[in-house]
Parts: sequence; C-alpha cells; structure tokens
Amino acid sequence: MHLSSKVQNFKLLPYLCRFYILYMTFKELGIIDPILKALEAKGYTYPSPIQEQSIPILLKRKDLLGCAQTGTGKTAAFAIPILQHIFNDNRNTKGQRKIKALIVTPTRELAIQIGDSFTEYGKYTGIVNTVIFGGVKQGSQTSALRRGVDVLVATPGRLLDLMDQGYISLKDVQYSVLDEADHMLDMGFIHDIRRIIAKLPTKRQSLFFSATMPTSIVKLSQKMLGNPEKVTIAPKQTTAERVEQALYFVSKKNKPKLLVHLLTRNQVDSTLVFTRTKYGADKIVKALKKVDIHSEAIHGNKSQNQRQKALLNFKEGKTKVLVATDIAARGIDVSELELVINFDLPNVAETYVHRIGRTGRAAASGIAISFCDVEEKPYLKDIQKLIAQQIKVIAEHPFLNSGDNEPAEKPKRPQRSNRPRRNNDQRSDSKKKVDPENKHKRDRRRKPFIRKRD
Repeated sequence: MHLSSKVQNFKLLPYLCRFYILYMTFKELGIIDPILKALEAKGYTYPSPIQEQSIPILLKRKDLLGCAQTGTGKTAAFAIPILQHIFNDNRNTKGQRKIKALIVTPTRELAIQIGDSFTEYGKYTGIVNTVIFGGVKQGSQTSALRRGVDVLVATPGRLLDLMDQGYISLKDVQYSVLDEADHMLDMGFIHDIRRIIAKLPTKRQSLFFSATMPTSIVKLSQKMLGNPEKVTIAPKQTTAERVEQALYFVSKKNKPKLLVHLLTRNQVDSTLVFTRTKYGADKIVKALKKVDIHSEAIHGNKSQNQRQKALLNFKEGKTKVLVATDIAARGIDVSELELVINFDLPNVAETYVHRIGRTGRAAASGIAISFCDVEEKPYLKDIQKLIAQQIKVIAEHPFLNSGDNEPAEKPKRPQRSNRPRRNNDQRSDSKKKVDPENKHKRDRRRKPFIRKRD
C-alpha cells in the first residue's frame, strides 16, 4: 500500500469511528442476554445518545450526573445498568429479597412509568420491583414490600411515611437514583431528599437524572454525589429540532376562544394542553365541554384513580385533549403525540423546553403552539433567549385585534358631584339646627326599652 493511501485512510478514521459509534448496538455496550432479549422484544436495537454515553459509565459502578431533554430515553439509561448489576449480584445471594435499588421521583405518574420500564426491561431476569406513592391506601404497597422486592420506585412523601412505620429499610441499597431532580426541588422536596439520603449507606452508586440542569441541581449534586461523571445531551439552549413551533399573541380573555378555534379547525388525534394552575386546568375543561369538545384534566387535586383513568383514556385515544399542569405532566409518555399547546406560558424558561419535548419524541415530528398575553411577554423573552431563536408568530387569527390585549387601565376615581362643598362653619350650623319634635322622636328611639317589674 502506498504511503498516500495510508494517509488517506488515516484521515478517514475519525469519520469511520463516528459512523461506528452512531450505529453501536446494545449488545456492543456489554448488555447481558436476558436484558437484550427484553429490549429486542420491544424493538430496541440501537441506544439513544444518553443511553450510549451513560450505560458504560454506570456499568463501571461510577456516580453519574445526567442531563437530557425529555423523550431521549433517560429511564432506560439508568434502568438497564441497575438491572444488570442486580442480576449478576443475585447469583450469589439467597433468602428474602432486600431493596438493592431505590429510585425517587416527584410524581405518581412518573413513578408508575419507571416501574413499568423496570418490569419490561427485567422481564427475563427474575428481578422484582414495586412502586409506592401517596394518594392511595398503603395496604397493597406494604404487602408487596413484605414479600420482598429488589427495586423500589417511590415518591418522597410515601417513602418517608413507610420508613417511619418500619415497612422500609434502606440499609441494603446499593444503587440510588434521583430522577427529575429539578422538579423535585421545585416541588419543595429538598428536605425530604436530604432525610432519605441520610438513611442510605455511604457506600453506594448514586445517580442524578434531570431534564434540565439549573445551578441549584449542580450544587445539590456536588453535596450528594461527590465527584460524578457528567453526561449532557442536547444542551438546554436548543429545542427539539423536529418540533415545529408557533406563537399566537392573544388576550387572556380570548385564550379559551382561540383554543376552541384551533381544536375545531385542526382535527388532531392527541393534544396536550399545558396550564399554569390547577384551577386553570379545570376551567379549560369546562370551557371545552360547552362546545362539545371532550377533554380531561390531570393535576395535584385529582385523586390517583382519576389521574390514571384520564391518562389511560388519553393514551388509548378515548380522550383526544388532555389538560395538565407541569408537575402532573411529568411521567406522561404518549407515543405520537401530535400537538402541544401552551395555554399559559411557563414562568420558568427551561419548563418550555420540557413541555414541547412531549411532542416530537424519538423519531417522530410534532407541533408546539404557545399563547402569549401582554403579561406573559417577559416570559416569552426569557424563553427565546434560552432557546436562542425567535418563535414564529402567527400574524393573523380571529382574536388578534380584539382591543383587550392591552394592560387594563387603572380604575378611575368616581367624579365628584357638582354640588358645592360645605365649609366647616356650614357643617357646624347644620348640626345645631334640629327640629325639637324630631329631636324628641330621635331621643326616644335611642333609649333602650326597659320593662318595669310588677
């Protein structure tokens, strides 16, 4: 071979390596056969970027701080290595199952989704997992714990409650995961998390996974993880490229009308509407019901059964419009979600990225529409600064020039009467001039009636 040919091949080496890495399979990552069999049954052959980078680190039992947008496969990125470690460890252990892995997550929906993933990926491993969360009776959960589990997925409140009751011991935990860490802090779970971490063994593998990575998460990870490996996929400044974004300027009053207009004009099979408050979600459902559009809402005030039923109806296509708050939406995993509507813009810019990531998951495409009233323009400015792009504005729609998209004017004081004001002398004179007869009657009214005793 000539020297020039060797040089040419050497120059092509980085591109050949990049091609090889792009098409690396789960088998080439060193995944064991029982888990590979389950992955193949689900049609998974090639890992996503977050999985490709995280799995080798976790298989080496190193701590990890992972950041990736929703829909990139974060759950499989930590579930697969944990299942593999427990499967290998269980070969030499006998007797009652003990909790070896703990996954803590902020919402019931997300906990159930993670539990389902562990069940699917560990189908041929014999590993047992269970999910515990509040809002339901604890009987079935404590029964599962008594029988013994290898993997426990839990929300913070119910976890601490059952720990205090003596149903759960964390002394045998070897793998701990804090999922959706950013929203965990937003929901005020920081003190609960610290209590849970304090009960964990010092010697363990710790993982942080989050859709966004604000400074508060980084600081917390430094205290709890020590010196973790870091994996970041799709920096927070970029949004899902497959998602087509559009913006409507509309008054707060006309938002429901615009929503109805878009839903009736575009026959979409699945629409997820985000609102900022629980009251706002219920209000939207009522407004849509008036025009014969069936929808359901999920938020913190709904019972667990109501939330699960609404989510199942949405996944099965029985309900085409689901209205959700940001916290309740964590854990919603609907394939081929066509449309996301931000009825209210989020006041945290990173939340926008997470919202629109609900559509355009995996290789699918999607549309994200946002409504913006005059009070939300500062939020819009922060969002566009974060994603480093201007969202396309729909310049024409029926509710654009409604005349009420401006800030409400300050209420004017009632006009004073044209009657001339009296001075102090006139007031004092009017007090002095009293009709004697009227005075007598007034005095009688003021005196309390006292009944004479016999």
